[in-house]
Amino acid sequence: MDGVKYKRVILKLSGEALAGEKSSGLDQETLESIANKVKELRALDVQVAIVVGGGNFWRGRSGEGMDRTTADHMGMLATVINSLALQDALEKIEVPTRVQTAIEMRQIAEPYIRRKAIRHLEKGRVVIFASGIGNAYFSTDTTAALRAAEIEAEIILLAKKVDGVYDCDPVTNANAKKYDTISYIEVINKGLGVMDSTAASLCRDNKIPILVFDLKNPDNIIKAIMGEKIGTTVKEEN
Repeated sequence: MDGVKYKRVILKLSGEALAGEKSSGLDQETLESIANKVKELRALDVQVAIVVGGGNFWRGRSGEGMDRTTADHMGMLATVINSLALQDALEKIEVPTRVQTAIEMRQIAEPYIRRKAIRHLEKGRVVIFASGIGNAYFSTDTTAALRAAEIEAEIILLAKKVDGVYDCDPVTNANAKKYDTISYIEVINKGLGVMDSTAASLCRDNKIPILVFDLKNPDNIIKAIMGEKIGTTVKEEN
């Protein structure tokens, strides 16, 4: 554990991140790259739980004219597809992995049980939390915050396609300012889009820091665990 700053973490991956350079679907090279970095974390005795989104297949807001609950349930199923794909990539490189779903589908995954999830982590298994929290109107960001609190994770590693939190969109504004650290309340009040307000509030209430970093360089996952200064840290005000 020398040099490792965190012992138990939640890695939050967007569905879009799993698509790689594609506009949708899954990119096998990206899956394998992420799996290899997770394996490195396990070699460092870091307990890793993963929450993955489903935006590479379906987003609840994509169902225009559709009942919101139905659209959100479809999004939850998309996260299960991604979770099974990531589990497959991990187990191909001999990383024992369990998928737990908030919506029961026992033929393909375990139901989410907090104590069982913690036991898996203690035994060195990676746990992937799928299908959100099982309820409509809640994002996978909220899932990451809730599961982090429940399993007592020390930090949420929020892997994005940008290298941190900016005061405006860096893609459209070359003068966008990147924050090294920022408070939960600033993220909420300024509507910076790091994660939704429910998730940010939950992290704030439970004092769970969030590290926002760029997944394009998979080595950033290891750097984050080592406590190197990358991305943006969202935490309590000093």
